[in-house]
Amino acid sequence: MKWTDTLDIAIELAEAHPEVDPAKVNFVELMKWTMALPGFDDDPKRCGERILEAIQAAWIEEAA
Repeated sequence: MKWTDTLDIAIELAEAHPEVDPAKVNFVELMKWTMALPGFDDDPKRCGERILEAIQAAWIEEAA
């Protein structure tokens, strides 16, 4: 997975952290958790606030 795979990342995060309210996750944690996902392989420097916002929005949608 790459940073641009926001929906895939959101699904994996929802499965890895079912007890977490994604709306309350800060971007530092979100970035750390995303990079720890199995199958994630991308440069941390390619991540920005917009990507993290997209991941968080997809995760919120997935959790709904």
